[in-house]
Amino acid sequence: MIGKLAGRLDETGEDWAMVDCGGVGYVATCSARTLRRLPAIGEAVALVIETQMREDSLRLFGFLDKAERDWFRLLQTVQGVGAKVALALLDALSPEELSRAVTLGDKAVLGKASGVGPKLALRLVNELKDKVGSIAGGAFVPAAAIPAAAVPAVKSAAAEAVSALINLGYKPIEASSAVSAAAAKLGEDAELSALIRGGLKELAR
Repeated sequence: MIGKLAGRLDETGEDWAMVDCGGVGYVATCSARTLRRLPAIGEAVALVIETQMREDSLRLFGFLDKAERDWFRLLQTVQGVGAKVALALLDALSPEELSRAVTLGDKAVLGKASGVGPKLALRLVNELKDKVGSIAGGAFVPAAAIPAAAVPAVKSAAAEAVSALINLGYKPIEASSAVSAAAAKLGEDAELSALIRGGLKELAR
């Protein structure tokens, strides 16, 4: 199993890049976004690799960071999404944009990717929304990995406020602490907008 390629960029094509590792050239399929960010031919490069083995083939998919590789894996857990569509989504949207679109249920944004129609966009939202908990450097955090204390279980307004702050890029624990502090000052009947503003003030301290 190949997990990383580090060497010099030897050649690129429409959807692939060849990395020379000690005289051996490895060809990895890449998204257009990854190809645009590669260094010049002959310069040092390191790709995070996802290896897919089939009965009659072995394919390498290359990414410049783990967030893209993780999203590539996650997207293919959705029915109807193979490597081609997953790469199309990563070409159209960054990992952070993907996380935000899934969390907010923004099917129109997901539909920007080639091969993603309304039905598939809806399936992506429905099947991934519980697996994406926050954005951390563009990567996804499975919802199961978020501590239970990070999400208020009783007050829906507080829970929505925490979700809103997470969507803005704050970590779940930070968002929860900020909203809790704001709720303590504003009272139990505080409205959502007030909790969000209060949470942002707490985070700005």
